[in-house]
Amino acid sequence: MFTPEHIRDLLDRVASRELDVSEALDALRAMPFEQTPHATIDHHRQLRDGFGEVVYCESKSAEQVAQIMAKLADHGPRVLATRATDEQFQAACALVPDLHYDESARAIWLDRNPRSSTEVYPGTVVVAAGTSDLPVAAEATLTLKLMGHQPQCIMDVGVAGLHRLLHHVETLQAANVIVAIAGMEGALPSVIGGMVSAPVVAVPTSVGYGTSFGGITALLSMLNTCASGVTVVNIDNGFGAGYFAGTVNRKIVEAGRC
Repeated sequence: MFTPEHIRDLLDRVASRELDVSEALDALRAMPFEQTPHATIDHHRQLRDGFGEVVYCESKSAEQVAQIMAKLADHGPRVLATRATDEQFQAACALVPDLHYDESARAIWLDRNPRSSTEVYPGTVVVAAGTSDLPVAAEATLTLKLMGHQPQCIMDVGVAGLHRLLHHVETLQAANVIVAIAGMEGALPSVIGGMVSAPVVAVPTSVGYGTSFGGITALLSMLNTCASGVTVVNIDNGFGAGYFAGTVNRKIVEAGRC
């Protein structure tokens, strides 16, 4: 595996002459990437970005997903694959038996080194407007958890019943980063953005009737928000929102610990 901790341990072993330089070179030979018949796998990404390469499964065969997941699992304790099917999961499980599948998030994941309650980062909140938005919320939540965060989840608080959201104002105002997910007219992030000082990551979903145009209406509404501090990711992109929120929250929490 090529985590910062692993590299540090490898260098310490070379410095103490416990490990020969040629042996260390062999261990590092697969960096920064590995070529396979179907992909060029970036094993160096966790060292650069703080989290390993994530597999996008749509348009990939079950065999391709399985082979990529196996390579990633060989080199790191955490793996995430999004937009995965059960067929892809079963194929990957044949090579990596300890994988998990989140049916709601449509994600395959692995965490061989779970963080303790004292190691996780507090400060993120995931808010979904309706029950139909829960798959996108699940993708964002799982992403945050694998990145080492402990998100609070607030569900079914869309603007059609604004009093439901107002019940959670204290939680929202205490957050470092908020992921706000909504389909239909996409108004929820604007409402939240007007109540908090934290950055809001808006996620339009494809939920809605005909003139929602598969989420384009919600996307345009969020892009045209008059609330400050709202940024927008692509339609149904719970992973992108979760990853962005996690990156921001990590910086905030680590700065506060200094």
